Amino acid sequence: MLLIKCPWCGVRDETEFSYGGEAGIERPLKPEDLNDQEWADYLFMRKNTRGLFLEQWNHSLGCRQWFIVERNTVTYEIIATSKIKNEAPDIQVDA
Repeated sequence: MLLIKCPWCGVRDETEFSYGGEAGIERPLKPEDLNDQEWADYLFMRKNTRGLFLEQWNHSLGCRQWFIVERNTVTYEIIATSKIKNEAPDIQVDA
């Protein structure tokens, strides 16, 4: 079981949180201009990163705030958590 540090509430058990997927995905400015393939790519295509990865989590049984978790998908180690900003921070991923 993971212990996740909510930026507002502190360390809590993972059962209090909901996973929100890959962080940093921006909605297209003009979705009406996208063709079907571009729209499907936006909706469904995600990285399947092995190693450091930025994720969105929601403290659904606590403060209900969304935040960013930097997590190693191999070891499940949580490196850092942070409040959502306008832009997701860059992380270095070893190939």
